[in-house]
Amino acid sequence: MAKEGKYEEALKLIRQDNPFPAVCGAVCNRRCEDACTRGTVDDPVAIDEIKKFVAQQELDPAFRKNILPICERDEGGFWDDNYKMAVIGSGPAGMSCAYYLRTKGYPVTVFEKEEKPGGMLTYGMPSFRLSKDLVDAEIDMLREMGIEFRCGVEVGRDVSIADLRAEGYRAFYVSIGLSGGRNTGVPGEDAIGVESGIGFLNRVNRDHSVKLTGDVVVVGGGNVAVDVARTAQRVTDGHITMICLEGADEMPAAADEVEDARSEGIEVKNGWGPKEILTSGGRVTGVVFKKCTQVKNADGAFDPQYDEDTTITVSCENVLEAIGQSAVWGDLLKETKAETRRGGTVICDPVTFQTAEPDIFAGGDINHGARFAIDAIADGKKGAESMHRFVHEGQSLTIARDLREFVELDKDDIRIPYGYDHAKRSVPGSRKVEDRFDDTRLPLTEEQVHQEADRCLGCGATTVDINRCIGCGLCTTRCEFDAIHLQRDLPDCSNYMKAEDKMKAIAPYAISREFRIIRKAAKDAASRKPKQEN
Repeated sequence: MAKEGKYEEALKLIRQDNPFPAVCGAVCNRRCEDACTRGTVDDPVAIDEIKKFVAQQELDPAFRKNILPICERDEGGFWDDNYKMAVIGSGPAGMSCAYYLRTKGYPVTVFEKEEKPGGMLTYGMPSFRLSKDLVDAEIDMLREMGIEFRCGVEVGRDVSIADLRAEGYRAFYVSIGLSGGRNTGVPGEDAIGVESGIGFLNRVNRDHSVKLTGDVVVVGGGNVAVDVARTAQRVTDGHITMICLEGADEMPAAADEVEDARSEGIEVKNGWGPKEILTSGGRVTGVVFKKCTQVKNADGAFDPQYDEDTTITVSCENVLEAIGQSAVWGDLLKETKAETRRGGTVICDPVTFQTAEPDIFAGGDINHGARFAIDAIADGKKGAESMHRFVHEGQSLTIARDLREFVELDKDDIRIPYGYDHAKRSVPGSRKVEDRFDDTRLPLTEEQVHQEADRCLGCGATTVDINRCIGCGLCTTRCEFDAIHLQRDLPDCSNYMKAEDKMKAIAPYAISREFRIIRKAAKDAASRKPKQEN
């Protein structure tokens, strides 16, 4: 669709499974491209960049109005105030759940303890990676759909689950994310100048005028650690050193993100773990690191081992710990049966996301731990399906449920079509910015989008034999992915008729045909009647 310039249709198709393509275009880890068959030839199709281009069209309010989802049964019926839904937390999981519930016509309220919605998209991801204009545009779409946001309201402090039940809410989706940081547990961690990476990002996202003084050490090797290091680079005139346990090829952070950090002058040291934070007068002066000899054991479980005698000391005035995230529950689950695991995440059914409290469902990082935005978005859609079933008595949460268990194409036995497009993968440009917190990345141009889409090998396409298809349209009603559409190439050669006019044309023929059937039946009966013998 993008190749043909059908951007509205393309965006509607994307939103069947992902209501926030602009967000994913900026921060997704691109697992779809890892699976792209084109990657077996040269480079995978730039799927994420194409979606980013399509999604950015939505910044135009007129365009957004044309692709606004249609909400089912919006007035009266079963989908009235007797079926109010509550979403607690407005990160990608919560907003995704709200989106899909609203498309089914439910009244949805999103409760957010912060002053602005978006969760980690707003407060956890730096602007140079995810423009807040894009996040705001996605949220504006939800508002235009009729979703209510109640910001500055913390469930468990300002209002309880019991209070919301009394207000008529029938089901709850908990998606509060992991807003706390984790400590390294080494001596000196309570010194002035030590801060969690998550807390630091939150602080800077609220106020870009925040400054650090002196050199900074970032502990951690994931994408959050890279965000912390690149953000620190923008708020201090000191040197930034990022140090992690993993080797250069084992780092959990995306390779292109690490390269971006290095290109900004950030030093990356691999294979070291913190041993002690050095202090003087209660302030940080440096960090002692010990050599890491093993990150995971033979079973693949996290089990770091160290050589305590091999150490390095890195001088600094600030230490930002980005080694993981933790749950901050408050009293949200007070007087409910919902339970949490040792690590703070909530215990719920892996398919339905239902907790021990039947009307409470949970998804996103608070369910399974820190993952990517696209995982949270997927959880939101699954949670919405469960809540939809739950509020209607007699419905099973599991029967006939699509578990999305796809069988991947066997790439060891593929035939590349003859004469495929040999163009190289399109690379987006960059721009100079005055504000260092602005995103320097540009989307693909329209010409690049068409060229890149041409690189697709069509391994997911199906060819229809037009000599056998009679155009009945039954396939369009059976396809659960809404992937099949019929259209007339020459509409002027056909006569279209309104539904109310159909009987005017059909009735005379139907009556005439009925009389013919009766006459033929009588004639056949007479011919079968045995002749009387003389």
